[in-house]
Amino acid sequence: MRILIADDHDLVREMMAAYLERDCGMKATQSASFDEAMAQITGNGPFELVLLDYRMPGMKGLEGLRAALEASGGNPVALISGSADKNVAEEALAAGAAGFLPKTMSARSMTNAVKFMVMGETYVPVDFMTAKEADNPAVSHLTPRERQVLEGISKGKSNKEIALDHDIQEVTVKLHVKTLCRKMGAKNRTQAAMMARDQEMV
Repeated sequence: MRILIADDHDLVREMMAAYLERDCGMKATQSASFDEAMAQITGNGPFELVLLDYRMPGMKGLEGLRAALEASGGNPVALISGSADKNVAEEALAAGAAGFLPKTMSARSMTNAVKFMVMGETYVPVDFMTAKEADNPAVSHLTPRERQVLEGISKGKSNKEIALDHDIQEVTVKLHVKTLCRKMGAKNRTQAAMMARDQEMV
């Protein structure tokens, strides 16, 4: 069984591929942009399932989804995202997507969702669709200082460098990193930076 994962975040893409190959016995092909994904679909397809990151380069949101659906010849195509809200998910499903996977999903839930979609079913997390926007950890409010720290993390700076940039103590930066990760629902600073990039927060 062959699946295509297209996401410009190497860590996210490689992690998903590793789980699907290990737990589902699938062969995962990877692409880092929408153009690469389309080249794979037209040149090496069809795939049993195509997963497209909503905000990767060249995607143009639902426009990219529709193009991929057309190129896939009836095979399922789904969206993955760390920032899109339930309105986008609803529009994607209405456009013909096989599902919508938030990047905050656990690995087990993600693999189960993929199996579900490969069987021809439609998948979207019920809790995601029923949650109030303010309850979504990915869009939680950050203080101005936390946003400054997040911007530094997103640029690959160390805590010491961020502290020097803003004339604060390094221990204060560490505290802000811990707090903003909790607010965003991120497991660590790397995931926080990826989510910030997805949401265009920095």
